[in-house]
Amino acid sequence: MKQAIKLSIVVVCAGISILYLSATTFIWARQAHFIYQPDRAIEKNPSDYGLVYKDVYIDAENKDNRFERIHAWLIPPAYPSDKYLIYLHGSALNIEANIKHAQRFSNLGFTVLLVSYRGYGKSDGVFPEEEQLYADAEAAWSYLVVDKRIAPESIYIYGHSLGGAIAIELAVNHPGAAGLIVEATFTSIVDMANLVSKFRVFPVRFIVNQQFDSKSKVAYLNVPVLYLHGTNDHKVPYEMSQILYAATSSAKKLKLIQGGGHNNSALVGGKIYLDAINEFITFSTKKRDKSISLLYPS
Repeated sequence: MKQAIKLSIVVVCAGISILYLSATTFIWARQAHFIYQPDRAIEKNPSDYGLVYKDVYIDAENKDNRFERIHAWLIPPAYPSDKYLIYLHGSALNIEANIKHAQRFSNLGFTVLLVSYRGYGKSDGVFPEEEQLYADAEAAWSYLVVDKRIAPESIYIYGHSLGGAIAIELAVNHPGAAGLIVEATFTSIVDMANLVSKFRVFPVRFIVNQQFDSKSKVAYLNVPVLYLHGTNDHKVPYEMSQILYAATSSAKKLKLIQGGGHNNSALVGGKIYLDAINEFITFSTKKRDKSISLLYPS
């Protein structure tokens, strides 16, 4: 009888171990599908919002050293200006969902390059992954700097949520950029996974292969940074922006939008939100001019 009980316990434990290992393997293999929610369908374009725009297709290299095209919309500023903005959207949907917010930047005097990652919208490619998204942002930078001959010091980088992590990576690699604006972004995918109770039983740190570890990167930033975050963001806690702000080594600002959620801080904040960006433009220009004067004293 005792042997039968012992055998039953061993069988149950073995079954639990197999289930746990299977679940861990499934999370490792399928985690990209927990992070990215791309949508191929685009039914509206900037003209539906009264905006002039240009369709742009940019070459980006894939793992096989072949080129795929990423799609973007180039939206001119509402008034003459020499400021440019690379707009990197979040993990869900595609650039169509970001037209209204891109319009706000256009109204602030930016020429906006609204970028669609591979696997999203009209861009080539299959399902997204971390390194591929970084390469797409690099391709957008190269398009402006190399193809369009735009001076790096005229280019701001903006990223929302997942796009914020991509924007941080791009800004680390291009310290000559005018500035970095990061909205509602997270410290890392590991930290985000640890917020979800069902993932806490797994060794998340060891099975995550889509890292987006912004927390370890911001110390290497050499561009002025503005962090924006809504205090009612229930997807990414605003405390994560506070952590990134504290760890950032370059000139920086943090603006918490009272009552703002994950996607509506600009709408909720209104003038407060827009003023924060305008003030950052002035702030970043002064910081850049000061840096140049230190490098090339009169």
